[in-house]
Amino acid sequence: MIRLPKMDFPLEKLINLARAAKEMAYAPYSQLRVGAALLSAQGQAFKGCNIENASYGLTICAERVALFKAVSEGERDFAALAVIADTKNYCVPCGACLQVLAEFNPHLKVFMCNQHGDCQVQTVAELLPRAFTL
Repeated sequence: MIRLPKMDFPLEKLINLARAAKEMAYAPYSQLRVGAALLSAQGQAFKGCNIENASYGLTICAERVALFKAVSEGERDFAALAVIADTKNYCVPCGACLQVLAEFNPHLKVFMCNQHGDCQVQTVAELLPRAFTL
């Protein structure tokens, strides 16, 4: 069993939380349901799903939903993120999500999963090496 950094939290649990979040997605246009689970350094998990809109620019990704929920609850320090979709390929966060995540932790481990729960892991900085910074 893989344990996540800074705490005794199994990766399988984080992936299952992301999978459960995916089931809540609102994706009538793309039909691509995405779920995310963000783990705080204190061991609390926050789930998010993608929420589409007829005005595509107003759509929000699962990763940002999870992050915004966590930040709105006072969390600022994060250890890991799991992202999953019903795809054969790994679910990689978009540039907008990576930029927002980089604001809080460019070294955040991102577990990008496919429909089978197989994952590939990279940090936010590896995925977005030239993020905007303060």
